[in-house]
Amino acid sequence: MPHLAHFAINANDVARARRFYERVFGWKFNAWGPPGFYQIDMGAGAPTAVLGALQGRRELVKGQPTIGYECTISVSSIDDTAKAVLANGGKTVLEKSIIVGVGALMFFQDPEGNAFGAIEFNAEAE
Repeated sequence: MPHLAHFAINANDVARARRFYERVFGWKFNAWGPPGFYQIDMGAGAPTAVLGALQGRRELVKGQPTIGYECTISVSSIDDTAKAVLANGGKTVLEKSIIVGVGALMFFQDPEGNAFGAIEFNAEAE
């Protein structure tokens, strides 16, 4: 079956966005193709499959309907991720919530205005 194979982060200030994602998630960026275009190296432990969902449109950022795909990044600690986001110029747009049997989920906005989620998977979450 066809599946999601790629995502892109759009930025007005590519260098600022690159620093943010390097500092928050430890990602590496490799120049590829045209100027200002980088492939993201998430490390050898990155999953090979991406889960997908279809849902009603919502406003992660109050007053701004989410247009485009909503991406959520798996993290080892949602609390540490929240601290790193804030320390690197991002902000929280949806406070931590627990999805029973799945884990802890939060949504943020990077310095470029892109909303994204972070989830700490925990099958025993209540």
